[in-house]
Amino acid sequence: MTGMLASVTSLDEAALVLGAQVDIIDLKQPEQGALGALETGLVRQIVTHIDGRCPVSATVGDLPMQPTLVFEAVKAMAETGVDYIKIGFFPGGDWTGTVAKLSALTRQHALIAVLFADAQPDLSIIATLKNADFKGAMLDTMDKQKGSLVQVMDKTIIGQFVAQTKACQLLCGLAGSLRLTDIAGLMPYQPDYLGFRGALCQQHNRTAQLDTEAIARIRQAIVDAA
Repeated sequence: MTGMLASVTSLDEAALVLGAQVDIIDLKQPEQGALGALETGLVRQIVTHIDGRCPVSATVGDLPMQPTLVFEAVKAMAETGVDYIKIGFFPGGDWTGTVAKLSALTRQHALIAVLFADAQPDLSIIATLKNADFKGAMLDTMDKQKGSLVQVMDKTIIGQFVAQTKACQLLCGLAGSLRLTDIAGLMPYQPDYLGFRGALCQQHNRTAQLDTEAIARIRQAIVDAA
């Protein structure tokens, strides 16, 4: 069953999507990039408020792939009590070294690697993630101006990503400026979740306020397509 991930920026937004019965509440700051991070104190406050009623994930920011830098950011976010920690695998840097460094945390914390479709990621990293005991992997988009996931990546490659991730027994997520109209085409791949931010906001503006009717439409579309 494919779930719905809703990205929020505040305690009020988290409470709103909790009431809408989303499957994962994702904490990030869209104004600070593709995976902009919320301040850890606010993350801790939201986790306390949710109190286990829904899984909570959080991003660690748009960081270069430098092993020690990423490790310290993940370690700090882990102390907030979130269920999942999302790490952006941005182009360049030391991917394998970063994964190796993070492997010291994967037995205690559920780490999710985020690959960016518009950066033509090397999908061979998925097997490396499995060997390091990562919890999951997801596809997203880095440049939100280029369009949705299905506009920047061929569906054949999206299918390969899902198949390889599932073969490695990792959680699999698809996101990246997804809209209501993208849901029907992605559901046959059976990802574990579809992630949304812009489509849940007024005027599809990812930095605007959430639109309760849009949230309900997205939720119902996933249920109907299941």
